[in-house]
Amino acid sequence: MQLRSVLQETLAIVVFSVAISGYASAQTATQDVPSAPAPASAAPSAPKFPPVDANGFTAASPTLATVEGFLKTSWGYDTDRVWQIQAIQNTPAPGISKVTVYVAQKSAPQQIATLVFYVTPDGKHLISTDILPFGDHPYADTRRILTERAAGPGRGALGKNFEFVEFADFQCPHCKAVQPVIDRLLQDFPNAHFVFENFPLAAIHSEAYKAAAYSACVAQLGGNEAFFKFADAVFAAQENLTPLGSDSALADAVTKAGLDPAKVASCSYTSAAKGPVDASIKLAQDLDINQTPMLFINGRQIPVGEVANNELPYDTLKQIVAWQFSLDK
Repeated sequence: MQLRSVLQETLAIVVFSVAISGYASAQTATQDVPSAPAPASAAPSAPKFPPVDANGFTAASPTLATVEGFLKTSWGYDTDRVWQIQAIQNTPAPGISKVTVYVAQKSAPQQIATLVFYVTPDGKHLISTDILPFGDHPYADTRRILTERAAGPGRGALGKNFEFVEFADFQCPHCKAVQPVIDRLLQDFPNAHFVFENFPLAAIHSEAYKAAAYSACVAQLGGNEAFFKFADAVFAAQENLTPLGSDSALADAVTKAGLDPAKVASCSYTSAAKGPVDASIKLAQDLDINQTPMLFINGRQIPVGEVANNELPYDTLKQIVAWQFSLDK
């Protein structure tokens, strides 16, 4: 097991590359320093982690229970994965703690990886290569924000107990490639609600904002069903989203959605179209999203494009979704 793969399926890109994201209440400096955990229980296939040194637990926050809760929330979907919290230490930076975890797979117990991350003084974020949410409920705050502010077109189940939120750019090739993955998820999780949020990366995709504005008008004039017909048509003809071809491509997609292209084109220049798009962009920025496509599973962030790129197996994504939904029942 390589440490990079551990990070990718955990602290995500996330997670690392796959997933992490929520929050725990900050621990106070008056708490007792946690005692060292007992060594991992012996089992025929259990990895032989190095002995735990009680001297490695010098920080009062985060507590051992909080770190364990965070790891269970992040990795519990993988029953082959085992870990041992090796140290929670003070650092020279006031209030910032260093956490060291040994990680292995039961199927390859001889390969032990070391994961090191730092926890901020508020107990709500960790720092690895990115600043990420932390705690035994690391996705709760993001889930709340999305529940309150993700107002894009939706499909699937009506309730929001189980919710997917995708941030996508109509001119992004990876966003096009991932749409079959989204369809498959909704088939496998029929009780889930799906929300599409526009996040046009206008700095690199010249026609993305225009396509997003058209889509907002389509949703307003034709509803969710028309929006997703439009979206499918735009992705199918994505190669035509060029400065010379986008007007024709978008008009054709509007027609396939059953609406009047001239009416939608006129709407696309108004605040009624730009307002929802700008609000979606602001939401993405507030969540520190810097790539598309990005999928949230009840607040848990997954760079779902990695499934389309075969960097993350769909079965693993399905495991993560099932695990997260089981935690949020």
